[in-house]
Amino acid sequence: MLAKKKEKDVIDRMLDQIDFHGMTAEELAGENGLLKQLTRRFYSRALDAEMDEHLGYKKNDNAGDNSGNSRNGYTTKTVITEDNDTIEIQVPRDRNSTFDPVIIPKHEKRTPLFNEQIISMYSFGMS
Repeated sequence: MLAKKKEKDVIDRMLDQIDFHGMTAEELAGENGLLKQLTRRFYSRALDAEMDEHLGYKKNDNAGDNSGNSRNGYTTKTVITEDNDTIEIQVPRDRNSTFDPVIIPKHEKRTPLFNEQIISMYSFGMS
């Protein structure tokens, strides 16, 4: 219970930093709206964190010098989100091509949560 409350407090503090007053629906949920930008950045940071874990060091850390594997730029990937919208994200690459992201697996076009929703809808007879 404490973890859920703490999580809610963190999210509320982040949302308190955004001034929603005067924002139009397009600015909030449009093609380049706040929601899409937040989603894009969320996946970007999560994928970068996965790469840090995979390599064992953070970006620009000297621990990566002569480690045998290192970051090798990004590749653009278009994914379908939970709300059936498409976004382009930057997926980090490593020199040895051994990075296999979990949050959005290789060769997947839909986020895992989206896939779960589709399966759930079909199991309840919706399509």
